[in-house]
Amino acid sequence: MPWKIESERQQRGRFIQEWLRRKMALVELCRRSRISRKTGYKWIARFKAEGPRGLANRRRDAARVHNRPAAVWLARVRRWRVWHPCWGARKLHWALRRRYGPCGVPSPAAIGRWLKAWELSRQRTRQRHRGPVIERPSLTIARRPNEVWSVDFKGWFRTTDGTKIEPLTVRDMASRYIVAVELMRAESIRKTRQAFTRIFGVCGLPAVIRVDNGRPFGSSGARGLTQLSAWWVKLGIRVEFIAPGRPDQNGAHEQMHRVYKAETATPPAPSWLAQKRRTNRWRHLYNHERPHEALAMQCPAQLYRKSRRKLPARLPPWTYPPSWVTRLVKGKGMIALQGQGRYVGEAFERERVGLKRTTCGWAVYFGPLFIGELKANEHTGIHAVWFRKGPRRRGARKPKPSQAPRYPDTG
Repeated sequence: MPWKIESERQQRGRFIQEWLRRKMALVELCRRSRISRKTGYKWIARFKAEGPRGLANRRRDAARVHNRPAAVWLARVRRWRVWHPCWGARKLHWALRRRYGPCGVPSPAAIGRWLKAWELSRQRTRQRHRGPVIERPSLTIARRPNEVWSVDFKGWFRTTDGTKIEPLTVRDMASRYIVAVELMRAESIRKTRQAFTRIFGVCGLPAVIRVDNGRPFGSSGARGLTQLSAWWVKLGIRVEFIAPGRPDQNGAHEQMHRVYKAETATPPAPSWLAQKRRTNRWRHLYNHERPHEALAMQCPAQLYRKSRRKLPARLPPWTYPPSWVTRLVKGKGMIALQGQGRYVGEAFERERVGLKRTTCGWAVYFGPLFIGELKANEHTGIHAVWFRKGPRRRGARKPKPSQAPRYPDTG
C-alpha cells in the first residue's frame, strides 16, 4: 500500500476495507500497511464503535490537566500583564502573591508558559560569539548605594507635536534606583552640566560615574575627558569609561532604556510637558512598585539612600606643590610656557594645571590626575604634548605635528 501519497484518513479507510474483505490474516494486513498489530486493533475498535467517523484524528492534549490554573487566575495574569506589559513571569508571580495571597497562585513557570501560549512573551535570540572572548577591562563592582552611577543618553525621539527630546538617565547600579530622568533638547555640555548640578543638589555626589566614550561625556583628548567629565573629576568623582563599542558593559542601563521606551515613548506623548508627566509617573513606578529579581524581588526605593557627600557651593582651584609651575588653560586648550603656546586639552579650559619638572621636560597634572608630558625637542627647542593616543573620531581634524596629542599608558 503506498502509504505516502494518501491522507491518514484514506489510509485507515483502505485498511478497514481490506480487513472487511477477510481475504488475508490481520498480521499480514498490518505488515503490508506498515503498522503494528496494536495500531491495527485500535483502528478496528474505533471503526466498530464510531463507524468511519472514528478514523479521524483526535486531540492529543489531555481532557483535564490536574495542575492547570483556574480560569480566575488566568484572567488575573492576563489583566496584570496588560497593566505591566514589560513584566516577566517572576514579577507577575510576585505581584499576584502580594495582592491575593500565596494560596492558589500559579508558579512562575506556569505563568511563563501561558504568556508564551498567548504570544505575550518576547523570544530573544542570543548572539553567537565569533572568535575568542577578549577579557574586559576591570570595572568597579557596585556593592552599596552611590558607589557607582551609570549615566547615558537614551537616544532622541519626537513627541506627537514634533518636539525633539533627548532623555538623560542616571541610575544607581547597586540599588537599581533611577536617580533622575532629564528630558533635554540637545546633548550639550552646558545643559548637561546644569542638569547634573540639580541632580547633585538633590541626591548628593557618587564615588564613580560610569559612561560611554561619546559626547558629552568622553572625547579623544587627554584621558578621554571633556569639560563635563573634568568637572566631575574636580568634584572628587572618578570617571569610568566602558570599552569602545561595548555597550554590554553597561547592559543593565541599556535594559532600563528598553523598558523606558516600551512604557513611555511607544507611542510618545502629545507634547513635551505630557512626556515629562508620563516619565515622572514611570520613574515612580520603576523605583517604588516594580520588583527586581537581582534584589530578591525588592523595589529599588527600599535599598537606595541619598549620598552624604554634598555638592559644594564653590569649587576652590587646584593646589599644587610649591616647586611646581602652574598655568591657566586658556581658549582651545592652550597654555603659555617659556614664551610659546602649548596644547594641553580643551577639557581643562579655565582650569589651572600643574607642571612638574622632569629629565625630559614637564609632567602635566590636572589636580592629582596625571594627563601627559611636555617633552623638549633638542633640534627645534619646541615642546610638544605627548599623550596616549586615543581613537580619533571620524571627521575630526588632525592636529599639527608640534601639537599632536599622545597619551601615556597610565592604566
